[in-house]
Amino acid sequence: MARTIEEIARGARAASRAAATLHAGTKNAVLHELARVIEDREPEILAANVEDVSAAESAGLDAPKIKRLMLSGASLAQMRDGLVQIANLPDPVGAVTRSYEVPSGLRVERVRSPLGVIAMIYEARPGVTIDAFALCFKAGNACILKGGREATHSNELLASITRSVLAEHGVPEDAMSAFTSSDRDEMKRMLTLSDDIDLVIPRGGAGLIRFVHEHATIPTVQHFEGVCHVYVDARADLDTALEIVATGKTSAPATCNSTECVLIHESVADAFLPRLRARADADGVELREGDYGTEFLDLILSYRIVPDMDAAIAHIHEYTSNHTEAIVTADADAADRFTREIQSSCVLVNASTRFNDGFQLGLGAEIGISTSRIHAYGPMGLEELTCQRWVVRGNGQTR
Repeated sequence: MARTIEEIARGARAASRAAATLHAGTKNAVLHELARVIEDREPEILAANVEDVSAAESAGLDAPKIKRLMLSGASLAQMRDGLVQIANLPDPVGAVTRSYEVPSGLRVERVRSPLGVIAMIYEARPGVTIDAFALCFKAGNACILKGGREATHSNELLASITRSVLAEHGVPEDAMSAFTSSDRDEMKRMLTLSDDIDLVIPRGGAGLIRFVHEHATIPTVQHFEGVCHVYVDARADLDTALEIVATGKTSAPATCNSTECVLIHESVADAFLPRLRARADADGVELREGDYGTEFLDLILSYRIVPDMDAAIAHIHEYTSNHTEAIVTADADAADRFTREIQSSCVLVNASTRFNDGFQLGLGAEIGISTSRIHAYGPMGLEELTCQRWVVRGNGQTR
């Protein structure tokens, strides 16, 4: 008989206490073994995924979502590589980030500790089931993973495999639970279980993010949209700017870190805009002078000619989603001002917005990108799945 979400959450809370104290070697052994078992059971996993894809096609899901739903031998190999990569990362749990002595003689330390139980709600991509588990588990957390109903067969099998590997290593299976119900009322109840769930991470479209935002009584990290800007400054190298803008849109137009708007200093507009138009035509990109603040997630790029940096910064402040912004310039002072005054989760100088990605920024992997200004802002890797607590050592001090 299927467990209720309340029972799943209570199991995860109990498992989180065990996960928090696991030796790094045990966690790494689980991740390596999981990679091996996924390889052994590849035909079974792909068969389950074919079942999901067939059902999605019959239900009329759009092509981009079906593409995200599909698994292949290559994507499973990438999944296994990700597990090994996370196993090879330093264990953040127990890391001392600050240590000092106060006048009373107390030794004060700040120590990284797991968050506890993390619930993640996501759509389509069954690979997220393994990525999210691996990151949460390496950081000492238990996780409850709510995938979309379109990936039910894939997610249930991947969860079953993971729980078996946990049990083989003496780790409570409830360190990972997959919640596959499509009952909205049950999901609403999950979002209120603050006694047993410490953090909710939604990853998907604006509708999903809004649903979680409206119903959660648990802290959440999220981003509603990725409206990412590039400002081409008066002292920009135009060849560099053209590549950054063009590939920022075309390399993966449906991702949250793709470039959606380019701001062009008027002093270089006559030289730059015709080149941008020609490149857009060649790449199949529609240029629009307007529709600012829109996350197109398509081969559409808005542009605006601005008189100076003040106007560029004002535009970004008005339309930003606090995700990613970039400046292209050879002027170090202009770059410094831009990075100081633009407070988005990632600000880049002479580089594409597409680099706001945990792997690209050296985190090894990410569970998502937060535009909520709480303990994590930007890509969330292992460290962002921990908090910092105080450990104080004395020798009999009283007050």
